[in-house]
Amino acid sequence: MARGRGPTVTPHLTILLIYAAALMALGVWIGRRVRHSADFFVAGRRLGPFLLFATLLAANIGTGSTVGAAGLAYRDGLSVWWWVGSAGIGSLVLAFWVGPAVRRIAARHDLRTVGDYLELRYGQPVRVTIAALFWIATLSILAGQIVGMSRVLGAVTGLDFRAGCFVGGLVVTVYFAAGGLRTAAWVNVVQLVVLLAGFGLALPFGLAAAGGWGAITEATGAVPGYWSFWEGGGSGWFYVVMLGPAFVVSPGLLQKIYGARDDEAVRTGVGLNAAALLAFAIVPVLLGMMARTAFPDLEAPEQALPTLLRDALPPLLGGIGLAALFSAEVSSADAILFMLSTSLSQDLYRRVLDPGASESRVLAVARGAAAAGGAAGIALALVFQTIIGALSFFYTILTVSLFIPVLAGLYLRRVGMPEILGSIAAGVSVVVVLQVARGGQGVGAFTPAMIGLAAALAGCLAVRGIWAARRPKGASRP
Repeated sequence: MARGRGPTVTPHLTILLIYAAALMALGVWIGRRVRHSADFFVAGRRLGPFLLFATLLAANIGTGSTVGAAGLAYRDGLSVWWWVGSAGIGSLVLAFWVGPAVRRIAARHDLRTVGDYLELRYGQPVRVTIAALFWIATLSILAGQIVGMSRVLGAVTGLDFRAGCFVGGLVVTVYFAAGGLRTAAWVNVVQLVVLLAGFGLALPFGLAAAGGWGAITEATGAVPGYWSFWEGGGSGWFYVVMLGPAFVVSPGLLQKIYGARDDEAVRTGVGLNAAALLAFAIVPVLLGMMARTAFPDLEAPEQALPTLLRDALPPLLGGIGLAALFSAEVSSADAILFMLSTSLSQDLYRRVLDPGASESRVLAVARGAAAAGGAAGIALALVFQTIIGALSFFYTILTVSLFIPVLAGLYLRRVGMPEILGSIAAGVSVVVVLQVARGGQGVGAFTPAMIGLAAALAGCLAVRGIWAARRPKGASRP
């Protein structure tokens, strides 16, 4: 295959281009029916268990849980199960405790974003603070998804990294901007079918390319910690703390739950999503191990999965596998655009800049925000250029800034705006200091997410203590 002389037209490329065009066409066709902001934001609150399951699972199986996880497994081994497994554990909490409670509040008060919920519970300052944080942090995860799309296109065709970022970003921006959650939910069904079929095909062919299970254990048996389930290399159980809470409080996931028709749809749809994630968690691990055995001299671990799909499968099946990988990345990217566009149009434009804006005007702003977010994500992808680095920073910020506000809002009625602002300030400040001073590394056995969560809790308790000490007896809270 030619390298460095422009893209090569292959069966793999042909299948990917046809598939990408089909996704955009389907999105635009469905988007023609979206004329009201309620359809764009919450799909008219009509999502049943199946559509909710499909759109959540398609969003959760993205670049990080495919290209990123396989690359980690190529390097670290079995303990990488916890990367995707942590998402499944967090999703169980979302399905049976947090999700139904949040859906009822959203339906009762016609909430459309997590910012709406935070303002309802704590006031406008908390909403504006979280929105500002997420306009920055969310772009980092969008960049990670676009990097993954570019890696797939580069592995298949030799396409320049920058051109791959542009193509991948364009696909997701076009179909999502057309119709928001209503479009994404139906497009995600198609993506999920292709994704599961592709990875199902990849396993037996990848095993054959590696020479069988015995060859894998022989090639990796001497690597320290490679076959430890709990911890090996830089991966292990601690991903539960780093990633699990993010899948309980992620705005993109909570706002999809806003679109559910009732609590039973939440419990069933999100619960099935959790079960699927727990089962799927082993798939990228096995594929990464197979790639290490079949292709031991890759320049970068993140090349493991695209290389395996391209070189271990027959061209037609390899094209389907690469389409599955592309599906995973695009479906997660549309969830990120969902967070960006709804937050910018609802939390900033409608709430602060133009409270009297019509539904059609808000819808136009949301579509414009999606286009702007896609462009910004492409630009940041050119800066980050690695998937795990971009995603790790996002998940950590997400966890330390939202975990306490969302859960305290549901279950601790005496916690108010001062404590939450203190929590956000303390948690995010510590994470930023660790990012600058230690390159995003933790301290000893404690990850940045663990330290940031502890700081967020300490900030909440400290402000509560200060307020209690200074408040005159009998005075009410702000």
